[in-house]
Amino acid sequence: MNKKRQVTEEEVTELYLFTRKHFVEHYDVQSELVDHLANDIEQIWLEHPQLPFDKARDLSFKKFGVFGFMDVVEKKQKAMHKKYWKILWRFVKEWFTLPKIISTALIFMLYFSLFQVPYSIHILFGAFVVWALYDLIRFAQNRRKNKVKKQAEKRWLLQDMIGETRGGFSFLTFVNFFNIINLLKIDFGTLPFYWLALFATLGTLLTIVFYVSAVVLPQKATQLLEETYPEYKMQ
Repeated sequence: MNKKRQVTEEEVTELYLFTRKHFVEHYDVQSELVDHLANDIEQIWLEHPQLPFDKARDLSFKKFGVFGFMDVVEKKQKAMHKKYWKILWRFVKEWFTLPKIISTALIFMLYFSLFQVPYSIHILFGAFVVWALYDLIRFAQNRRKNKVKKQAEKRWLLQDMIGETRGGFSFLTFVNFFNIINLLKIDFGTLPFYWLALFATLGTLLTIVFYVSAVVLPQKATQLLEETYPEYKMQ
């Protein structure tokens, strides 16, 4: 009986290069695909033991269809996107428990009081623009600084989501919030108590979500990556 032919370490390395060549950038997605390819190649060798590695690899790759690895990458991105938001809300919920709920109440009172000041929308919008520009400049600087580093090191899907999501959130969320208010032509000074409380609650929640995505998650990135990827600790 012939001994089962197995994929060697050198061939595993080639499979990683093969996935990268086919536009799979993140190490965690590459690892899943390499594991699948290696197992499938060994199954192919059971029927065709003399088949060269590259031929068996190409046969296995053809099973992914016309779009290659793209379907797998999209599914992984969607799954990780859901995980990212679960992590985000996990830290957001902490702001509604002691002792952080005190800070949350202060943010709410600040919004509630500010909404009663004439031209409050312009004050808020000006403050947002200053903060958003500062945050995006810092984001761009960090991105340039890490560009060379990312090319040399393994990239993880969650790691990039933590770094990239904050850049879009600062504009999309707050700009949309203020656009809605401007379109509705809201004069906060004429609104009853419950409407002021509603807008203050919304502003408070958006502020907390923004702070968690822009500050808390990047600070806890290593911890979150170690929780998500056991192999991250070994690199």
